[in-house]
Amino acid sequence: MQAERVDLQFPLPTELPGWMHSGTFTGYQAASGFLRELLDELGLSGASGPGHVVLGDLVFTVNRAKPAGWAQNTWLDARLIPAPSIGQAAKALKDMQRNWWVHPVRLARRSALVTEKLPKVSARPQVFGEPAPTAPLGAWTLWNEGWLIASPACTSPYPDGLPQFVEDRESAPSRAYLKLWETFTLVGVAPKPGELCLDLGSSPGGWTWVLASLGARVFSVDKAPLDPRIGAMRNVDHCLGSGFGLDPAIAATPEKPVDWLFSDMACYPERLLTLIQRWLDAGACRNFVCTLKFQAETDHETARAFAAISGSRLLHLAHNKHELTWILLR
Repeated sequence: MQAERVDLQFPLPTELPGWMHSGTFTGYQAASGFLRELLDELGLSGASGPGHVVLGDLVFTVNRAKPAGWAQNTWLDARLIPAPSIGQAAKALKDMQRNWWVHPVRLARRSALVTEKLPKVSARPQVFGEPAPTAPLGAWTLWNEGWLIASPACTSPYPDGLPQFVEDRESAPSRAYLKLWETFTLVGVAPKPGELCLDLGSSPGGWTWVLASLGARVFSVDKAPLDPRIGAMRNVDHCLGSGFGLDPAIAATPEKPVDWLFSDMACYPERLLTLIQRWLDAGACRNFVCTLKFQAETDHETARAFAAISGSRLLHLAHNKHELTWILLR
């Protein structure tokens, strides 16, 4: 069982950095429990320094936004706004746009009073298959009783970057399926009926269940058997074995590649990278969705190597734990 994580905690800053008054800046909201990983990824140390400050789980930097896997949401256009009263704070936000979500770090009661004066934003769970919201959703927080920080543009269309789904607690053999639901919703693409999907490390079959339910043909590989209900699905073939033993040169060719390769295997990220490089070098697959599962320490070097693969994305899903999801679509 994975030990409970104890995240970094810094004293809340009191003085506003001068650069916050000079224009827009970037805010990164750390994935819950992973502030240390976010700071390491951004090349920062400590609660504050030249050009950055940490406010709870928010990291503000003077630099332009860059991809950050350990950020649950990135505030792309943050700015400092005078807010000497609750009414003035709400008016300043409504003058920029309609939809806002508060991320309170301090002054929770005052934040709630401001929120009451803003248009209501729904955070209802969505049914899988519904598209991600398209309306802009800004994020804001109070620095103190006189100033707020707000960004009308964020990387996620969901409150705090955390989509919720109406769960299927009967058909799915595990909750791992939520990672694929979230991935397909965020990227707006999913396997089509008849496409061939490899699911490596598939047992008990949560991902295989999602893929087969979409109508894809699934070749599932694991040393353990699938849940019998999943193995019995008509478009599922299961092979007892290791996902690392599947030779891409035999499984597919550049002329007839596999449509999708999925991996939620519990393995060292460095070993997974070697496997994915083999498939990329062979030109044997078009699309990839893989989970990088970290052990006690976060392997930032391997994460950077995945992120450097052209055209790919590395992100922390709302349903990830001490792991990141790597996506490459072609």
